[in-house]
Formats: sequence, C-alpha cells, structure tokens
Amino acid sequence: MNEVTNGAVAAKGAGGARLEKKKGSKTPLIVLGVLLALALCVYLTLCLLARRSDAFFPNSTLAGVEVSGMSAAQAADALAAQLPAREYGVCLDGAKEPEVQFTAGEFGLFAPEDMERAAFAAYNHQHNRSFLAGGVNYLMALLGRDALPQALRPDEGAVARAAAELKAELDRPAQDASYVLNQNSVEVTTARDGRSVDAAALEGMLSVALGAHTESAFVGLDTTPIPAKAVTAQDIHDTIYGEMKNAGYDAATGTITPEQMGADFDIPAAQRLMDGAQPGDTVSIPATIQIPSVTAAELKEVLFRDVLGECKTKVGGTAARKTNVRLAAEKVNGYVMNTGDVFSYNEAVGKRTAERGFQAAPAYVKGETVDEIGGGICQVSSTLYYACLRGNLEITERYAHRYVPSYIDWGMDATVSWGGPDYKFTNDTLYPIKIQTSYQDGYITVRLLGTNIDGTYARMTNEVLSRTDWETEYREDAAVAPGTEQVKVTPYTGYQVKSYRHVYDKDGNLISSAFEASSNYKVRNKVILRAPGQLPGAEVPAVAPITPEVPVTPPEPDPPTVPETPVVPDPPEETPVEAPEEPPETAGQTDEAAGEVITGDAA
Repeated sequence: MNEVTNGAVAAKGAGGARLEKKKGSKTPLIVLGVLLALALCVYLTLCLLARRSDAFFPNSTLAGVEVSGMSAAQAADALAAQLPAREYGVCLDGAKEPEVQFTAGEFGLFAPEDMERAAFAAYNHQHNRSFLAGGVNYLMALLGRDALPQALRPDEGAVARAAAELKAELDRPAQDASYVLNQNSVEVTTARDGRSVDAAALEGMLSVALGAHTESAFVGLDTTPIPAKAVTAQDIHDTIYGEMKNAGYDAATGTITPEQMGADFDIPAAQRLMDGAQPGDTVSIPATIQIPSVTAAELKEVLFRDVLGECKTKVGGTAARKTNVRLAAEKVNGYVMNTGDVFSYNEAVGKRTAERGFQAAPAYVKGETVDEIGGGICQVSSTLYYACLRGNLEITERYAHRYVPSYIDWGMDATVSWGGPDYKFTNDTLYPIKIQTSYQDGYITVRLLGTNIDGTYARMTNEVLSRTDWETEYREDAAVAPGTEQVKVTPYTGYQVKSYRHVYDKDGNLISSAFEASSNYKVRNKVILRAPGQLPGAEVPAVAPITPEVPVTPPEPDPPTVPETPVVPDPPEETPVEAPEEPPETAGQTDEAAGEVITGDAA
C-alpha cells in the first residue's frame, strides 16, 4: 500500500517536475529580450543625444584642455587661453632644476589658427558620423575612452626660433680669470668654464615636449664645455708688482708710453682667497696700490703744451767758443725727461773732443787761462740752469763758476767739466719735459716744454753778501823788454752771492720764497810782468771784504731769513773750467725781463 502510494507519488512528482521545467524555459529569453530592448533604447537615446548635441561630448579633452560641453569655437578659445600659459624648462647636464623657464606664449609656439583648426577637427570627429555611429562615439565619451585626434602640433618655425633664442641664453662663453686694481685692493674674478648647447638637439626635444601636451615639461640636455684660462696669485703678482709710472713719452719712437700701476700683496693669503671662491666669483685681495696720476689718454691732450721756463743769453768770445756753444746746444736739443728722470749735462753733451767737432777755447786750469777743447759750453749749462729755476724744477747738482760770469745773473750760472763738475736736475713734475734749444743771431735760447696744470711759476733774485777787490801783482820776466810791461793775468773781483726762488700762483700771488743756492766767486789778482830789476818798491795791499759799493737788494718779497748754508765746494783746481771775461762792476744783478738775461760782455 505504501509502496504503491510512494510510487504513485514518485511518479506524480516526476511528472510535475517536467511540467515546471517546460514552463520556466521562456524566462531567460524574455529577460534577454528586455535587456536588448533596453540596450537598444539606451543606444538609440545615445545616438539621438549625439545627433542633437552641438557641443563636445562629456569627458572630452583636447591637447590636455577640458572641452566637454563646449562648442568648437569655445574649445578654440579655451585652447588659445590655456596653451600659451603652459610652462616649460630646460635642465642642463643632469641638473634637477631648470636653467631657464618659459611659457609657450613667450615664443608663440602654438599658432592661433592651428588651435582653431584643431578644435574644429576634433569636433567633427565626434559629430560628423552616421546616426548609429554617433551613438558609439557618445558612449565612448561617457566611458572616457573617446580619443580625440591630436591634430595640434607646435609651430615649427616658432620652435626653431625658440631654440635659437634659448641657445643664446644658455650658451656661456668661457670667462678667463681677470683682475682690477682699486685704491687698496686687487679685485680678482676667478675663471669660469663656458658651455655650448646643441641647437638642433634642443629644437627636437622641445618639439617632443610640446607635442606631449602636458601642463608642464622639462627638457634635459647635455652641453659641451669650453675651458677658461685660470690665473694664480703668483701670476697676478708677477704682472703688477713694480714701481708705479705715469704715462710718459718715448723720444725714440715719438709715441706716448702707457701708465703703469704699482702694487704689492701677500701671495699665499691671496691664493687662499681665490681657492675658496666659486667659479666666476670676485674676491677682494688687500694690497698696497699706487695708481698713476697721469694716464696715456690724459697725457695725449697736454703733452709739451706749456713753456715751463725759458732763458736767453748773448754768446760772445772767439769763433771757437761760439762753435762750442752751438754744438752743446744741439746735443741737448730735443732731450726728453719723463717723471722722475734725472738730466745730466755731461752725459747728454758727451765728452768734448775734436773728433766730435768741439774746438779749443779759453778755460781755467789751476787759475791759469789755457785753451781747452770745449771751452764755452758752460754758457749752455748756465742758460739751462736759469730756465730750470724759472720752471720751478728740482735742481739735483750744480756748481758755481770759479769767477763771476758775464753773460748771466750772478748765482744763476752752472759750471761743468768732463770728469769733474756736472749740472743735473730732476723732472719732479707729473708730465714729460722736453729741452728745446736754439742758437740764432748770437743768442742761445733754452726752453723747457712740459705741462703746467696749475699755472704756477718762479722768479729768481740774488743778494751780494760781500765783495773782495783784486790787487796788482808784479813779476819779473826776462822776456819782457826793459821799460815795458805785459799783463799776464787779468783780474776778477770776488763776490759771495746768495740766490732765492720765489713761487707765484697763476694770478701772481706769492706762494713761497726760499733760499736757492750760494755762489762763492773767487778773486783773482792782476799779474803784470816787467823786466828784471824793474819791479815797483811796494805792492798795493790786499783789501779785506767790504760791503758792496752799490748794495744789491732783492726785489719784494724780501728773501726769508735762512741759516748759513755751506758754500758749494769749488771744482778741483786741476779741472778745466770755462774762462769768462771780466765783467763790469754792475754786472750780475737780477734781471726779471721776460726770458732774457743780458748781463755784461759774453764770455
């Protein structure tokens, strides 16, 4: 019973199961159909949205710019607004920080017409499709997978120009080490190597970076180094160390020589400062600097512009003496002295020999008058000395004549002799000096050409301190006929004279008055020869020094009171010196005539 029932039940259950399976087989189809219908509706809706849309689809970007919901014109405006503002940079030799930064707009890397063209091309890509194909584009846009054509490329001409300008900015010439002398230091700029950028490589990398359309991009580029010339502290010291020199004049070439600074500094300390500096940095090295007062440019404007001092004297005596004066004047004519140079008359004129054209003229040896080669050249040295005094120049060496000269003011003469007394003066001005001489119509003229910046000048006065009259000496000489006499030695009156230099400014105001020199002119007795046994019974006694019969007082201003100064030593007795003729008693007083001294007879 139970078995039947169970079988029946089982049979019923099996049959029931078959009925249920048959009824449920249509459900998936229905679901699928519904889904397909929904999908079709959605797609048709997308197609319809795409067809009706007049703007870029959602999630649309062009050249990195969001253009969703924009028209083609609006998208073009967005590109024009954003792309020029994008920043780019160039990193050199592995550096992480850019050497230069710039925007696309600075170089016009994207042309406005290209941006407009790209916007409309992308818009047409989305909209110029069939109804059904438009739905695909819209769907892809919704999913963020619609790749718009990247038709926007940087302007090639603009990229090339940008690369050229960037190269000019990035290139760096080698900076050799250099230095400048200041008042108390040497400013040293250390060496810095240069570099060169490959323009073609830079242009290519810029094109790639710009075409990637990222908001910013950095270009990495290697450079070609350009070595710079370095310098050591020792090198600088070797170059600048030395005596400071003003710009001068080279008489041999007729050109101006450049100025030269003088400097000195601690070499090891300077090198330490330079080693601690970065390439291209400037370090200050303490130094003792002497800066020239006159540069070549300044000297060019004032070279030999002014007459510093001048003197003119009348030349007398024998023809041989006049020849000697002319030759000596020619030897010193054109002689140039730079700042600090010392002029030596003996060196400039040279040894007086017959081979050099000098002739025998009267001179003194041990107080006796003899014919000596070169006699008379002291007139040139004396005329030069007086010109130097009037030029307010430094007198280095000067000796007065043994006896008073007749062609120049007393105390203003300068005797010379080869191997003996010399006349020297120093150019203590800041500018070159040229000696200019002329011999014409029986006169010798000496001018000192130079540069007188402040207009100062000097005048000379003299003072006769004492006078010693000569006496007559008689000597026997068998060669003299009885009842006659012969003058063997002409006489000279002795004088002690002091000279003073007075310096005035350009307006004639006295600046200073100072003692210049002492001149001790010897007395020489007159010697008369008579036949033996005919000497007079008594000699005229020697006259002690007395006050001059006609006192000579220096013109205003009075010379300052100065301590007694030792008289300059006389030349050795054996040294030949010029033999002037005996001047009249009134000779030798100061004559301030403009540049001309004519005092008594020429010697």
